[in-house]
Amino acid sequence: MTHAQARPERYAGWDYYPELLATPVPRYTSYPTAAEFTDGDFAPAHRQALADLRGSASLYVHIPFCEKICWYCGCNTSAANRTGRVASYLEALLAEIEIVSGLLDPSVRITRIALGGGSPNAITATDFVRLIDCLSLHFRTEAPDISIEIDPRSLTREWLMAMRGVGVKRASLGVQTLDPKVQAAIGRIQPREDIERAVENLREAGVASLNFDLMYGLPFQDDTVLAETLDATIGMAPERIALFGYAHVPHMIARQRKIDDSELPGQVARFRMAAEGYARLARAGYRPVGFDHFALPHDDLARAADSGTLRRNFQGFTEDQAPSLIGLGATAISEFPGLLVQNEKNAGRYRMLSAAGKVTGRRGVRRTDEDRRRGAVISALLCQGQAMVDPELLSGVRDRLEPFIARGLARLDGRHLSLECGSEPYARTIAALFDAYRAGPHKFSSAV
Repeated sequence: MTHAQARPERYAGWDYYPELLATPVPRYTSYPTAAEFTDGDFAPAHRQALADLRGSASLYVHIPFCEKICWYCGCNTSAANRTGRVASYLEALLAEIEIVSGLLDPSVRITRIALGGGSPNAITATDFVRLIDCLSLHFRTEAPDISIEIDPRSLTREWLMAMRGVGVKRASLGVQTLDPKVQAAIGRIQPREDIERAVENLREAGVASLNFDLMYGLPFQDDTVLAETLDATIGMAPERIALFGYAHVPHMIARQRKIDDSELPGQVARFRMAAEGYARLARAGYRPVGFDHFALPHDDLARAADSGTLRRNFQGFTEDQAPSLIGLGATAISEFPGLLVQNEKNAGRYRMLSAAGKVTGRRGVRRTDEDRRRGAVISALLCQGQAMVDPELLSGVRDRLEPFIARGLARLDGRHLSLECGSEPYARTIAALFDAYRAGPHKFSSAV
């Protein structure tokens, strides 16, 4: 930095360079990202990718229902207020399980099962047990690690018994905020006592690793409001915390139009909340994992970060080492070495495809060797904070990388690119320099 340049604003150890955050970037849960998916006849490629699988794989099961629809949510979900609609969806899901499992080589072993949505506990506990039984019957499993997303507002005694019975060891609670005014502004009212009760009950049900999903950048939220939620969360001691910036994109998600955008904090306030939240959780003993995940030192996620084995998939940062992810359910995404494919989004068409005995992949992208090369750099930067970069790739980004190097956010030694301390809010922006698709018209949420 020259003497002519003004010193940047600094918040909790992070320097604020708004010009470096001006371009929205993806979250990079895959590369290419879902923005590059196209419609087409992906059924043959989907079937072939399943048939080519060998070794270990993970399952993701999508339950697109919630008891109530929160206004901020960007998930593919609907209200679970029609018994017939839920029942017909589950029947289609069971049919898809049979179809997909029948295409797999006998060597394929399922090591992890993740259930998300929506809120899986929007279905009945009996249906949940039936679903797990079906998965266990049709897939070859080896004591799989079962995780589930939970809405604490509808966590019943029957559900707790079912979770203990099938051996759920990980659960993620959609908390977002513990402030009543902010809750009302985003359409998710859940008293703190409900969250505390859910934590206690889940512990008693045998859940060993709890995650809280929290948000900053919400309406009526400021530094004090966020700090109160973080302190209360720390007091409940979940093993993991995800602190996401709220992505306000009402032009894409109609339900977000119910949120008064005049009450949303500005970009500086968002940056400050992210910085102070990061510092607060780190002081409380949580190991930062990437930019927006945190884990207690004994948790597997923190250990993966420390050992250099951290990975990223459609669930975010993970310690899961399985090379392939099989998505089940409407809108679920499967990840194979040479293919990313998304199941039919429309629940009605999804049911028809499953009933006809067909695989349901209808959108996706085929991964080229170039995609894999660039994806490896992006993943290494986000997961390990460093990457070895081919000279050809470096030559294409060097000019755009220079502003980050000049400000001490990144360092380049030959082919070795590393992210420096304080670069956390810029990590995705730096990684996006290696994204060959970002010249297109796709719009994303703010990087912070």
